[in-house]
Amino acid sequence: MEHVNIFIKAVFIENMIFAYFLGMCSYLAISKTVKSAVGLGFAVIFVLGVSVPVCYLLENYLLKAGAMAWISPGLATVDLSFLSFIMFIATIASIVQLVEMVIEKFVPALYTSLGIFLPLIAVNCSILGGALFMQEREYSTIGQASVFGFGSGVGWFLAIVAIAAIREKIRYSNVPAPLRGLGITFIITGLMGIAFMSFMGVTI
Repeated sequence: MEHVNIFIKAVFIENMIFAYFLGMCSYLAISKTVKSAVGLGFAVIFVLGVSVPVCYLLENYLLKAGAMAWISPGLATVDLSFLSFIMFIATIASIVQLVEMVIEKFVPALYTSLGIFLPLIAVNCSILGGALFMQEREYSTIGQASVFGFGSGVGWFLAIVAIAAIREKIRYSNVPAPLRGLGITFIITGLMGIAFMSFMGVTI
């Protein structure tokens, strides 16, 4: 039940886009078509789902104070928490590089449509945000960290696919000229964020 609670909160209540507005650059740039949005969304799910538990292991067995006591009692006083940022970023960059190589090899059309935004997942603030939220919330097990990472990715996926579907539809709508493009997209994103706020009253 606790894992379900973490997942629901990550997807709906603490959505990376609508609650924290993290990863907005990719969200706005790639959401012009549903096809490219789905591709990037799945890539983000994979990167968050893998990087968050890996960062959890680094945090709890290498970086934080006393984490290396399992190696030797003499290392119980070592505190490498000051390396958290650089270690998390290096981990995320490595996983993104793997995803980029796989997509380029097996789905070249998607690789071309995503363009520069695929490697930029490495510096997508929602990815690093997931790792830092995991660190801040001090999840007690790797299972909880994994569910949080996967749920955060699913939430980001839902957000970008939803806005992409809406943007495809409003191309045929009579949008006032000054609001066409990013203008109406920002308005819709704000309204979707308000809609997602309704989930804040959900308790499990």
